[in-house]
Amino acid sequence: MIRWWICMLQLTELFVSSVVHLLYGLYIFSTAVAGDLSQAWSEGFFKPVSKEDRGTTTTTTKTTNFDDLPPIVLIHGIFGFGKGRLGGLSYFAGAEKKDERVLVPDLGSLTSIYDRARELFYYLKGGQVDYGEEHSKACGHSQFGRIYEQGHYPQWDEDHPIHFVGHSAGAQVVRLLQQMLADKAFKGYENSSENWVLSITSLSGAFNGTTRAYFDGMQPEDGKTLKPICLLQLCRVGVIIYDWLDIPWLKAYYNFGFDHFNMSRKKMGFWGLVGCLLGNAGPFASGDWILPDLTIQGSMQLNHHLQTFPDTYYFSYATKRTRKIMGKTVPSSILGIHPMLFIRVLQMSQWRHPPDIPPPYKGYRDEDWEDNDGALNTISMTHPRLPIEHPNRFVQNDSECQPLQPGIWYYKLVEGDHILFIVNRERAGVQFDLLYDSIFERCRKQVFRKSPQTLPNEAHH
Repeated sequence: MIRWWICMLQLTELFVSSVVHLLYGLYIFSTAVAGDLSQAWSEGFFKPVSKEDRGTTTTTTKTTNFDDLPPIVLIHGIFGFGKGRLGGLSYFAGAEKKDERVLVPDLGSLTSIYDRARELFYYLKGGQVDYGEEHSKACGHSQFGRIYEQGHYPQWDEDHPIHFVGHSAGAQVVRLLQQMLADKAFKGYENSSENWVLSITSLSGAFNGTTRAYFDGMQPEDGKTLKPICLLQLCRVGVIIYDWLDIPWLKAYYNFGFDHFNMSRKKMGFWGLVGCLLGNAGPFASGDWILPDLTIQGSMQLNHHLQTFPDTYYFSYATKRTRKIMGKTVPSSILGIHPMLFIRVLQMSQWRHPPDIPPPYKGYRDEDWEDNDGALNTISMTHPRLPIEHPNRFVQNDSECQPLQPGIWYYKLVEGDHILFIVNRERAGVQFDLLYDSIFERCRKQVFRKSPQTLPNEAHH
């Protein structure tokens, strides 16, 4: 009888979680469509006044100075999107408008950390994405992917390094990309090095995995396979069908990033769809997708090869929405947590590793993983610590870490849930501007290798 009640509670939780996530997805999609329709309507009725019509002129001095600045590249997380997807909707809620040299690449929203790192390189340098022959064969997808006729920063090299800001899984993407540059892993670019990256700023970064992956359906035994009935199974089925239908206008609007797996109905037919749904083919069969990388085991395996480099600047913002009450970790707010995340904040704060399964690492303690933001555990976001802890320093105020030293992960704790600083800037209020202003100011005024940068508004006249 007790087992039956537990089963019913689990099914109820799955139903509620599925509905909440689906409704939020529809809300994001409809918001993007509504925004595009509104813009189209406005442009149809109101012709924008050009600079020529206003009788204004432009000078090239400012543009030249801006072009001399290293770009700040914003990397989205899981289920995210870059510029050009979902119409005019911004994943970073318009933060990219705070600086003249910001790039927002569109990477696979559910593809693996490895695949996204490869895509990011070619987005910046240009050319056809090469996932690598060995990796592609092992994972069962095409070696080559999207073609970038013109890179968004083709001059990228050690003399023209880049600032990266990664949200959630985007932080690990940048770390892996930097390691690939150090390992000279891109064919034809044997001169690459870790110094192509000037700084990495992590915003709720997924450095050490998350216990949420197990609540969503990953098996805690291995961190690779899925439970038979879970939220991720529903997600898997939906993504496979979405890609198989291959509706051009819909995929142009939003894409999960699995085009290199050739799951389109035009390429694999009906029986190919059946094979993917049964788990015999596709990214979910090979494990070449994002969730295995977000388990504790998967993150440790990835971190084993990733270094913190001595000439790169690192800063991390770790978010949390929990607090201690009478020795128990509980959500710190009800109204302040997004409805999509509240259940997970509560569940993650009560996480207990299955007693019949060996702990993921020596010295593991459940209480270390209780604080969270609804998607990631706070312990995972501060700095890379598994399997080896990297140099780090906790700061409460930005002034405590000046002057910044390279090769150290400075980290700061911020009260907020996992999506407070993305998509909807109104939720964060003044915190939104304070956070991103500090990130961009640090990139422009505090982080440099040779000499301080001259900003356009500081140029000599």
